[in-house]
Order: sequence, then C-alpha cells, then structure tokens
Amino acid sequence: MGFKFISLFLLLLLLPLLTLTILSRADQALASDKKLHESHRNRTVLAGAGRVKIAALKGRKQTRECNLFQGRWVFDASYPFYDSSTCPFIDGEFDCLKFGRPDRQFLKYSWQPDSCTIPRFDGQAFLNKWRGKRVMFVGDSLSQNMWESLGCMIHASVPDTKTTFIKRTSVSSLIFQEYGVTIYLYRTPYLVDITKESVGRVLNLGTIEGGADVWKDMDILVFNSWHWWLHKGVELQGWDYIRNGSSLIRDMDRLDAFNKGLTTWAQWVDQNVNISQTRVFFQGISPTHYVGKEWNEPRNNCNGQLKPLSGSTYPGGSLAAASIVSRVLSSMKTPVYLLDITTLSQLRKDAHPSTYGAAGGSDCSHWCLPGLPDIWNQLLYAALSM
Repeated sequence: MGFKFISLFLLLLLLPLLTLTILSRADQALASDKKLHESHRNRTVLAGAGRVKIAALKGRKQTRECNLFQGRWVFDASYPFYDSSTCPFIDGEFDCLKFGRPDRQFLKYSWQPDSCTIPRFDGQAFLNKWRGKRVMFVGDSLSQNMWESLGCMIHASVPDTKTTFIKRTSVSSLIFQEYGVTIYLYRTPYLVDITKESVGRVLNLGTIEGGADVWKDMDILVFNSWHWWLHKGVELQGWDYIRNGSSLIRDMDRLDAFNKGLTTWAQWVDQNVNISQTRVFFQGISPTHYVGKEWNEPRNNCNGQLKPLSGSTYPGGSLAAASIVSRVLSSMKTPVYLLDITTLSQLRKDAHPSTYGAAGGSDCSHWCLPGLPDIWNQLLYAALSM
C-alpha cells in the first residue's frame, strides 16, 4: 500500500513536467510543419508577372520581392555559356557564327534585374535536381530556340555525359542518360487543334485533343504560342478555315482568335494538369525587330545591329498579345508561371540571326545561339530554384 502511495505521489509530481515536454515537442512539430507548408506555398504560388520571394540565391537569404523581368542589359565578359561549335544540338537557322556573323559583342551581355541577383546557370545542378524527370517545351519555333539553348547549356556543364538526340517533325527529344533527364520539344504552333475536314484544314479554336495526352506526364511544361497567329496565306498559316464555336469562317481578327485559342489551352491545363507533379510555365511573347521606328530608327531593322537598347523600357511600347497572355493566365485555377520575356527581349534588337542563318533571307524573329534564349533559360532556372 505504501509503495503504491509513493508511486502515485511521484506520478503527480512528474505529470506537469511530462505535459510541458509533450506540448513543447508538439509546438516544435507544428512550427516545423508550418514552415514546410509556408516554404511549399512560396515555391508554388507563382506570380504571373515574375514577382517572387527569393529564398536562397547565391547562398544568402533575400526576403524582398524581386521582379526577375524588370532590369537592364549589362556587358559581361564571362558570357556566353557555351561555344556553338561544340554544341551538337543547334539548328542551322540559329547558328549565326557558323553562317558568318562577324561580330561577337552580342554574346557578351547578361540580364541584371533591378532588385536582386539571379543565379548563374549550372547544368550539372539542374540535372541532379531533376534526375529522372521529364521537361517538355510545347509550341512553335521559338520553343525550339529555347529547347536547343537549354540542351547546349546543360551539355557545356557535362560535356562527357552520354546523350541521345532524336529530331522529329512533331516530337523531338534529348536524353542525358546518366541522369535520366529527358528534354522534349513538342511542335504545335497554335496549341489548339488543326484537323482535316471535308472543306480542308481547320483551325479549331475550341479543342485540344491531338497528342495533348503526352503533356500530362511531364514534370516541367513550358508552353508558347503567338508567332503563327500572325501568319497570312494558307501556305504560311497552315490552315484553310477557322472553327469558332459553331461557325466555320475563312478568317477573323487574329488577336481575338489568339485569345480564344489561349483560353481553350487554359481550360485544358486547369482540367488536366496535376500540379502536385507538374510545374507549368508560359514562355511569354517573343518580339520581332522588323520595324525600326519602334526604337527610333525608322530606316532600319535587325540587320547590322550590334548592341542592345539601353535602359529598361522599349520605345515601341508593349505588345497586345502579351496583355492577352497575362489576362488569360490570371483567370486560371492552375498556378502558371509567366516567363515574362517580352520587354527584355524587345531591348535585344542585336540578337537575331538577321542574314546569318541557314534559312536565308533576313530573320528578325528567331534568335542566335548562343544568345538571348540562354537568358530565358537562366530565368527559368532561377524560377525553378525558388
């Protein structure tokens, strides 16, 4: 009886201490869980205009907001990221040095945001982080420009790793075998379907069916569309009629058509993408430099341009298509990160192939490699690192 009394007495003495210990550990667990969820939220709630809280760039914590896409071009002797002659993935239309471009200064510019420093691209770190994963660029030849750029940037970091490079009309792939990382290019310039009907080829603004199932299995998706919406003539545009709802028409306002097509894409993403598996990006609108009056050189285009425009604003103003992209993305349930490359690319009138590409003519739409698309990928890398 005496032993039971002493045991009960000791238990009563120890009970408050045990309770405090349990509560303390519970508080620590809740705090840890809260930090984990806050960290996850900061990584996944992505701002359409590129405003993000930077957690650990260059090994130090930065808590202020940073707009990665507001800044200026600065000369940087450490650029470019790679030598075009050692990259086996560059198409002739982008390989400006191979096709005789004599100047090299256009290679020596880095993008400097106004309020933070972006991390330098590290291809091996990218492969290690995304080991066993699949990345897909979906869109037109500007997607190809960015896809080939990323392949070259990674290859320069791990030049001895084995790769498998398959180039096809619709789906191309680049596999870094040691890491199990595959980077795909899916060519579909309008994102929505072009189908064969009795009247001919029909651009259907309301459907995405052909091949889109393969998008669902990716870990990173980078979408892009715009340039083909401007093409005129049945050969260049790739279709004969537009289906807009129940109407079958020869043509319509192209901005309106782009808005309807992009809205269909947004609905597809909201209904089909599993955001616990897949990070979704929109590449943004890549500008052209055919009209020199946009930068106060009315008699010129991109030919012979040797350096970027100074400052952080483009004299020609913003693009209507970019406003449509921002509006559509803001209406989506799925968090889609906008790589808002338009203004920073508008400043690079010097970075096009112009007459130095395999395609011939004067190309003020695409971009030299190495060159501007490398910066797009550096910004993608920064966004994925946050």
